[in-house]
Amino acid sequence: MSLPHAILTALLERPSSGLELTRRFDRSIGYFWSATHQQIYRELGRLERSGRIRALESARPARGRKKEYEVLPAGRAELTGWVSGREDPKPVRDPLLLRMRAAAVVGADGLPDELRRHLALHERQLAEYTDIEARDFTRGAEVSGPDGPTEADRLRHLVLRAGIDLERMWVEWLSEALRETGTATAAPAAPAGPDGV
Repeated sequence: MSLPHAILTALLERPSSGLELTRRFDRSIGYFWSATHQQIYRELGRLERSGRIRALESARPARGRKKEYEVLPAGRAELTGWVSGREDPKPVRDPLLLRMRAAAVVGADGLPDELRRHLALHERQLAEYTDIEARDFTRGAEVSGPDGPTEADRLRHLVLRAGIDLERMWVEWLSEALRETGTATAAPAAPAGPDGV
């Protein structure tokens, strides 16, 4: 996924100013695609210059007002093409996993403290996601109109459930890692096999 597609998605959900967009990234899209405020503002400029978005007319004077953007047909076409395209899964690049691999070579001093810190962070994120689910979705079915959940409701809930499942996986894995490192004694590193493992 790329930042332009995340911005187009957010603007199609609701036209927004750059400031509103950065706040929305901090609260929702940022859970699975992060960007700094500067990156968002830069990308808004690129999308506007490329004809994919435009600033809406405002009744307020230009000085000091926030530009509010909407997606143009070219932007919708770009996002539609991207949604239907193909993209392979990305390999995991997590510094904690690399740190554990390094600990196998140089020793695990201090590693359990870092594992506990990560565990607390993932437990907090899991609690936040489950609170969002309880607030915005009923158990197993999204809260929506009288006809039940819309396709958009179901897709948003699926994204949230992916986040919940990933956080549960990390909590379980970190708990196991703490059990393993809590009882393990330092041993000399074994030479890596032919594939580097």
